[in-house]
Amino acid sequence: MTDDVRTPAEREQLARRVAEAMRASDTAAQGAGVELVDVGPGHAVTALTVEQRHVNGHRICHGGYLFLLADAAFAYACNSFGTPTVAAGGDIVFLRPGHLGDRLLAEATLRSESGRSGVYDVTVRSGDTVIAEFRGRSRAVPSMSHPPGVTD
Repeated sequence: MTDDVRTPAEREQLARRVAEAMRASDTAAQGAGVELVDVGPGHAVTALTVEQRHVNGHRICHGGYLFLLADAAFAYACNSFGTPTVAAGGDIVFLRPGHLGDRLLAEATLRSESGRSGVYDVTVRSGDTVIAEFRGRSRAVPSMSHPPGVTD
């Protein structure tokens, strides 16, 4: 995870390479319109502009899309150290609705790690308004293959 002997620049480059390979293989996030905005060691930002296909019967952004957006940022952040990592769990609190046309940003940050386990917080915003808070629990799986295109 973060006990790495690489230089800061090498860690940044690795995070970008892993994220780009993951993004290229993630048809779920691509199909939903999730964009990778930024990534670095233990940190990632994703974005989604709420379109007609994202709204529910109340005409607000469906919670599943908010979860997907936050989960994508979480996935990029927890894989940014180069070790294949999966979600062990995730919870979300919906605070305000996202509306048609809103550009939502999800920012994930590593909060704590121990061994192969990590905890990440993700804040979903529309401008300065917090829409949701997500907490993800990760588990590194060193025996798992990297996405195609990742070389360590």
